Amino acid sequence: MTINRSGWRPTTPQAGEASGETFTGNRALMLEEPLIFEIGSTETTGVDFAEAPSGKSRLGGLERSKAIGLPGLSEPEAVRHYTRLSRQNYAIDLGLFPLGSCTMKHNPRLNERMARLPGFADLHPMTPVDACQGAFEVIHQLAHWLVTLTGMHSVAMSPKAGAHGELCGVLAIRAALDAKGEQARKVLLVPESAHGTNPATAAFAGFSVEDIPATEAGRVNLEALKARLGPDVAGVMITNPNTCGLFEPDMRAISDAVHAAGGYVYCDGANFNAIVGRVRPGDLGIDAMHINLHKTFSTPHGGGGPGSGPVVFSEALTPYAPLPFVEKQGDHFALVEEETAGEHHASSFGRMVAFHGQMGMFTRALTYILSHGADGLRQVAEDSVLNANYILRSMEDVLDAPFAKSGPCMHEAIFSDRGLPEGFSTIDIAKGLIDEGFHPMTVYFPLVVHGAMLVEPTETESKATLDQFIHAFRSVAEKAKGGDLAIKTAPHFAPRRRLDETLAARKPVLVYKEPQRAEAAE
Repeated sequence: MTINRSGWRPTTPQAGEASGETFTGNRALMLEEPLIFEIGSTETTGVDFAEAPSGKSRLGGLERSKAIGLPGLSEPEAVRHYTRLSRQNYAIDLGLFPLGSCTMKHNPRLNERMARLPGFADLHPMTPVDACQGAFEVIHQLAHWLVTLTGMHSVAMSPKAGAHGELCGVLAIRAALDAKGEQARKVLLVPESAHGTNPATAAFAGFSVEDIPATEAGRVNLEALKARLGPDVAGVMITNPNTCGLFEPDMRAISDAVHAAGGYVYCDGANFNAIVGRVRPGDLGIDAMHINLHKTFSTPHGGGGPGSGPVVFSEALTPYAPLPFVEKQGDHFALVEEETAGEHHASSFGRMVAFHGQMGMFTRALTYILSHGADGLRQVAEDSVLNANYILRSMEDVLDAPFAKSGPCMHEAIFSDRGLPEGFSTIDIAKGLIDEGFHPMTVYFPLVVHGAMLVEPTETESKATLDQFIHAFRSVAEKAKGGDLAIKTAPHFAPRRRLDETLAARKPVLVYKEPQRAEAAE
């Protein structure tokens, strides 16, 4: 067997591969794809150009001194290269994407069509205010519905993503404390069951982070929280429903205790999809909460953006919210910025972004809200919880479900590797699912569960799809529990075999280097 230069292959023949056979890497119509540098020649181009006329350079000595090194591809070569790469990606348009804590729901095409309407899709950030009144009305309407759904007082629309929204909320808390002369409050309490970015955000904003333990039922230990409150505590960052997929029944008591101690309550809204239309965070005493539009309100997810993470605020924190924001003044929409904030927003902690926000995400989210209506959004939460519990109860007899006896889960079901035989682990089950045609669930998170497997089906999956997933999930889990060594080397049918993840993490190859060419000796 040979090793294809663009992909790792095992050193021993696999089933159906004769010993000594030259293997191309192709698997039926799933074609092996080399790097783009390995396709075309750097000596040629895909287009013929006439010789450029000579003339005096205007680059001031910055001319390129050697070949740029890009391959020359014809149009068919370029199109086929990127099409083949796209076939090696997994996407929600291909099938169930059960990543826990991510809410990988289907993106309705209606939303996409609205976002592409002229005046929205081509809106330039520097467009004069009078020329984008329709866009401002969309932002204003979306802001209204986000405030209504959460029961909060105001919303900042400019944050670009969940973690950016967290920072926005924490900066507003710091500004409120500074305004009251309470700079000594330097500690933010973060429960073990909170989202992973919470402690990082708190530290980035200049706070010290202290953990609050969870109970055996997977909820915040209320007594431990109360015992830690004091004059140095700025507040708590809590995720509800939490990252174990459980609702915090003591949320109101937590908020009351924190407020009585002089602190503020930040809620991570990443899991709002489980309670939208059913629970208003404002009624639970929340002071600030970000909302992932790409989760609850079905705007595109992943790929590094574009993202949007609006932050809703209580009345206590509203004066400290960031600029800019859209305000309706009579029958006209205005963008309130530093120059026009005046006394009514003089306490703002400042600006987080150069411009207002992400118009495409706003348009998609508002379309989603209006097309569902109040009853539809309530059903979103109910169906997402129903689907997660269906998976939990269908799997708890074959995999350890640490909180199965704590009552129904919310939007996601969590399992552990407890009970697997020696030598088998969570990663084996995740890789085995790939061979069954499913993207793996979130693994090893949250950290409070050893060998965690976090599954979130969302409301957009049918029972038939869930039954297929459960059948595959059970099959892989039973093979692992039965000691089937084939699971240890899965996946076997993916474009790539299993990597040595430790080596890949410690010695990643991130830059393409031209292979050295052998030269004949003189």
